[in-house]
Amino acid sequence: MNKFQPVDFQDFDDLYAFLPDHELKMVKALRALVYECIPEIKEKLSYNVPFFRLHRNICFIWPGSVPWGGTFEGVQFGFTKGHLLANEDGYLDAGKRKYVRIRKFQSLEEIDFEKLRLLLFEAQIIDTETK
Repeated sequence: MNKFQPVDFQDFDDLYAFLPDHELKMVKALRALVYECIPEIKEKLSYNVPFFRLHRNICFIWPGSVPWGGTFEGVQFGFTKGHLLANEDGYLDAGKRKYVRIRKFQSLEEIDFEKLRLLLFEAQIIDTETK
């Protein structure tokens, strides 16, 4: 544990048991989308949330109830090299981040799976080209 996180999950089962039902549904749907788009991707808990990588970290799913200096409502889907993605429509939010771009969802119905699918394919290409 560190000063930002008062929880320390040993595995995904621990994480899933901790999450409220509405966050768990979003996490599982987003996770399924990642595997659909990039079947060979590797997943690991980092900062107590799922991160996905091939050559480098590509994306992550951050449920709001998993603290990092505080909590928030919903679930964030983030791209670690989001600054390299085409984001002309502003779908992904930079906030004060230099590289990471995220989209926050409050419900399963809000998730634009087609938009995220295209971004995942683009992120995979970027990961392969920048090894």
